[in-house]
Amino acid sequence: MSGRRFALALLGCLALAGCDNGKEPSFQGWIEAELIFVGPDESGRVETLTVREGDQVERGTLLFTVDPDLQLADVAMQEAAVKNAQLAYDRAHQLAKTQVGTQKALDEAEAALRTAQARLNSVQTRLTRRKVFSPVTGSVQQIYYRGGELVPAGKPILALLPPGNLKVRFFVNEATLPKLKFGDPVTITCDGCDGDIVAKISFISRASEFTPPVIYSVEERSKLVFLIEARAERPDRLRVGQPVSVTLGQSQ
Repeated sequence: MSGRRFALALLGCLALAGCDNGKEPSFQGWIEAELIFVGPDESGRVETLTVREGDQVERGTLLFTVDPDLQLADVAMQEAAVKNAQLAYDRAHQLAKTQVGTQKALDEAEAALRTAQARLNSVQTRLTRRKVFSPVTGSVQQIYYRGGELVPAGKPILALLPPGNLKVRFFVNEATLPKLKFGDPVTITCDGCDGDIVAKISFISRASEFTPPVIYSVEERSKLVFLIEARAERPDRLRVGQPVSVTLGQSQ
């Protein structure tokens, strides 16, 4: 048997494990997480890190701060620009009242003042965002940068896992696929789980996995498998990467 055919046969066995003896089919799966990656808008050095891996955090909790030196300098520069623009506007307004200045000069001074104020608001926002708060309630899964380390723009400092972002993934064969629809219940069992866990199907793949786009014989068609995802009603009882068994329907 070629390596390709052996891999397909092994996958078919795993996907359909436990379907003998007239029992309800059981499918092998695993628990996967959709992590929330949190990082600064701009590059900088981590100044404080207020959480550790494994901590439970509420939405709005301070996670870390990044050094604000450049942003503070920008704020000071734009505050000076606003003051100068305000003085220019006041002079233009006074001259317009005495009919020495023109309306055009007053309009230009007013536009310059508004532009300076907008730029000040922008740099103040950048300064505020050097303190980063948790966007969700969940647990700290991993920390990638520690205090004192330089973080490039766009890189996450840590990863959060909200409880609802856990899902079970498993494969079913082509014959089983028509029996499934969104919202159908499935039952999850695993070693160490305190009883069965109910989940509902949230995703059904439209494409087969690990198979080339060729014409299949009847024998090969039985080896086609499709990815299914389901969300558990009690995700707090599951762990990332945990192997599980999935049966269709809800256990009584």
